Amino acid sequence: MEVGSAAQTHYLAETFTSAGIHFIAPDFSPVQDLDGNLIPMVEQRRTSLVWIYQNTREKFGGDPDRIYLSGFSSGGHLAACMVTTDWSAVPNAPIDIIKGALICSGMYDLVPVSLSYRSEYVNFTPETVDRLSAIRNIDQINCPFIIAYGSYETPEFKRQAIEFADALDKARVPNTLEVVAGYNHFETIETMGNPIGILGRVAIEQLHGIE
Repeated sequence: MEVGSAAQTHYLAETFTSAGIHFIAPDFSPVQDLDGNLIPMVEQRRTSLVWIYQNTREKFGGDPDRIYLSGFSSGGHLAACMVTTDWSAVPNAPIDIIKGALICSGMYDLVPVSLSYRSEYVNFTPETVDRLSAIRNIDQINCPFIIAYGSYETPEFKRQAIEFADALDKARVPNTLEVVAGYNHFETIETMGNPIGILGRVAIEQLHGIE
């Protein structure tokens, strides 16, 4: 399992390791350290996934054919970029490197984001908005999807999740929209740190259901 920044997500590990699941949380550089360029952040994630695929059996005793991806908030955006990658163009990686995904509270269309205060420190070029808006690259997805958001999130997080799920439905991409009732943006991911929490339960169920 690959989730997000190690410093932010290590507390989630016990839920998965207790269920016999390897848990890997690669770090990524803050966008401010990359002159506002999001594309190197995405490339870091792709590189980490390829490394996991090539090394998981030897180094962890894991199964490279059962890589499951998750991400929250900015990590949710990056995870969405991973599942909408054209993996046929990435060396040393199979096209189906990701077998399933649970993405929580992410941004899937960067146009509204580019109009927000984030434009003060992120360089939203037309290329960046096009390449890194998952909703524009749905044709690259080849794994089942769970999209989650908290019922107390701000309207834009809710709208993006709902519209992304609708777009996946229209493209006939298998997906489930999961509403984490009673949780705000910062609390939602905490339910993944409990095997009977909403996201912990659906994550484990989805992963164990992948053959």
